[in-house]
Amino acid sequence: MTTFDDRENAFENKFAHDAEMQFKAEARRNKLAGLWAAGLLGKSGDAATDYAMSVVQADFEEAGAEDVVRKLAADLGDKAGVEAIRAKLAELLIEAKAQLMNEV
Repeated sequence: MTTFDDRENAFENKFAHDAEMQFKAEARRNKLAGLWAAGLLGKSGDAATDYAMSVVQADFEEAGAEDVVRKLAADLGDKAGVEAIRAKLAELLIEAKAQLMNEV
């Protein structure tokens, strides 16, 4: 194998790893957002966990976070507006990435 092939393989491996980490971070963010919303809705224990998992599943409807924003906005009603939800998602993505980095 040539040096060029080695570099190509390294870039492909890095891309695959980065994509996997981004997917995991977004799923973790959605779970954290679901737990946050569950608290606002007065859910706790298994009910909160189940709700958080429903938020994670909502993200599989379309690309991007808009499906999660729509679900949370519909479920929370006047408890949190769309902009507050987007801000919370941005905040929780940073937290999710930090959690994943600490697990490695």
